This record gives sequence, C-alpha cells and structure tokens, in this order.
Amino acid sequence: MEMRAVYAECMAELMKADPNVCILDADLARANGTLGMYPKFPKQMFDVGIAEQNMASIGAGLASYGFKPYVQSFTAFATRRICDQVAISIAYAKQNVKVVGTDPGMYAELNGGTHMSFEDIAVLRSIPGIVIFEPVDATQLRAAMPIINDYDGCVYIRLFRKEAPDVFGEGYKFDLFKADQLREGADVSIFVSGQLTTEVLTAADKLKEEGINCDVYNIHTIKPIDREAVLASAAKTGAVLTVENHNVIGGLYSAVAEVLGTSKIPVVGLGVNDRWGEVGKVPYLREVFGFTAENIMAKAKEAIAAK
Repeated sequence: MEMRAVYAECMAELMKADPNVCILDADLARANGTLGMYPKFPKQMFDVGIAEQNMASIGAGLASYGFKPYVQSFTAFATRRICDQVAISIAYAKQNVKVVGTDPGMYAELNGGTHMSFEDIAVLRSIPGIVIFEPVDATQLRAAMPIINDYDGCVYIRLFRKEAPDVFGEGYKFDLFKADQLREGADVSIFVSGQLTTEVLTAADKLKEEGINCDVYNIHTIKPIDREAVLASAAKTGAVLTVENHNVIGGLYSAVAEVLGTSKIPVVGLGVNDRWGEVGKVPYLREVFGFTAENIMAKAKEAIAAK
C-alpha cells in the first residue's frame, strides 16, 4: 500500500473517533491521497485552493477553537511557502496544528528543483517547539499517527507518498521520541532517516560480509533527536555516519553533529551537498546524490578511517 493511502486510512480512523480532527488541502487532495475522504467527512475536510499561507492561518484559527487540523501540501509548499505562518500563527501561538509535507527531497522526481525541498527540515527545525517526524514504512506510520494526533503541539510529518519497503514487522513498538536500532555493531554508527533506511540496511549487511559491523539507527524523529541513542552509539563505535535525503546543512547531519559537538568523534554526513535538485526519476537521482549502498559503504569506511 502506498504511504499516502496508509496516511488516509489513519486519518479516517482519527476523524471517525474525533469530529474535531480535520484536514486542510491546498488543491492537492488527489495527489496526497485524501480526495476520497471528502464525501465521507464533509464537515472535516476543507480545500482552500492554491493558497497555502491562508491554509496555515485557517489551521491556526481552527486550533484556537479546539479543532485538531492537519494542513497538507507538497514539502516545498508546506515549509518554505508557509514558514512565517508556521512560525508565528502556529508555533509561537502554541496552536495544536499538524503540518504534512509530501514528496520530500528527491522524491519530487519530475517536478524538479523548485519542488525538491532539500531544506524543509532545516527551515522548520530552527523554529522553537516544533517536532519533526519522518516515517520509514507503513508499519511505523500506522503506529505513529495516533500518538502524533494525541501530542499537543505542532508536528511536521515528512511523508513519502508511494509504496515503501517494509522495515518493521509485527510487534513493533513505536516511541515518538526514541530512535529505533535496526542493526547492532561496534565499528561505526549509522544514523538514517526516511526512505534511505533500506539502502543503509543493504550497505550494513554488505559491510558485515567484509567484517565491519554497523550500529544502525533509524532516526524517525529528527527534532527533538534522541540524544541518548546518539551519544551511546557514538561512544561505543567511535565513528559516525549520517544518511539523509536532505541538505547536509540543517538536517540530520547537523542535529547529530550538534549532539556530538564537544566530543572528538568524527561525524561524516551523506546528504545533498548544498545544491538544488533537478528533474529525474529516483534511480537516476540516487546516483546523482550518492544515495546508493555502494556510496554508503564508502562513507562508512571514511568515518572509520577518521577515528
């Protein structure tokens, strides 16, 4: 099932249980998987048209009256375009608004550089009080949505829209503020967010064949980051690699480096090197940005060599 379909299912369950939960679209309900919900929830679905800043302001207004609004659009429009409204009307005013940004980073694909938001995490991470969450698969998203809905405050959900490979199985226990350890090792720590998690696991398994054991963590919540997990893993391995579908400035690499700033542990960042995106399909873009298992392996070895 596509991630947007899982998100829509979760939202339908939340809206059935609580009439105060509502969704605000900016003419992208079809793209984001929620168009079919309009006939089912006519009093909880609102399309404001191509007016994202107005959408965020309406969401803040609804929250001030006790509603639980989810404002959603492509990541570029859900962060850059509405930054001031998120900062002042939502975060500063302490309004309980959830912001959903879809097609993060290279997954904007053929929409190209204007939509390829490699800075969305950095934009919102600098605003006080915002929680930033990026699910890796359907299981994690399903587990997370009720918890996020119950959280009183602004949460940014960085949502991949299409089908995602399974990482977590039955019995998975989700904690919004705790990272998930996926592999245990003592040679290098790898912290990864979002859809690059499966590529990191492939790289870790190949490195194990070479005698290199990786301590792999999926950092699903980038703000506030799980400091305890980062510190403990880095202390154990003495070398760190971060992998993210985002600019290395302001995202996961920055968050991890901030935690380890006073230590002498080397931190290597694999992300987008302060450049714009471009038109292309994901296999091509993985090569362009170095998001391949082979490059992850090389970067892990670089981190180990820097000990």
